[in-house]
Amino acid sequence: QEQLVESGGGLVQAGGSLRLSCAASGFSFSAYTMGWFRQAPGNEREFVAGINWDGTNQWYSDSVKGRFTISRDNAKNTVYLQMNSLNSGDTAVYYCGAQRRFKVNSREYDYWGQGTQVTVSS
Repeated sequence: QEQLVESGGGLVQAGGSLRLSCAASGFSFSAYTMGWFRQAPGNEREFVAGINWDGTNQWYSDSVKGRFTISRDNAKNTVYLQMNSLNSGDTAVYYCGAQRRFKVNSREYDYWGQGTQVTVSS
């Protein structure tokens, strides 16, 4: 059974850092593009970052470019999101998703994790 499990969220002060992890199982992880999305209360799920199957291409939303870094370790079936210079606007539930090709529309993703809460205090 396909499964994605996020971890690493928590409460952090503005300007701080967090590293999220997403462990995959039950499907061919190395064949999939992976994406990080986030959803704040009352908002739709929005694209944050994506990485292709071998890590040679990354994509970022304008709001996180230069602050967040996505990476993956195919030997560990895990994708990461390093988040630096966090601000209150980054407060949301963060989800990882898997898709064969890069997409920014969350509705086009095949698999999702349960999400991890990130709260940035000002």
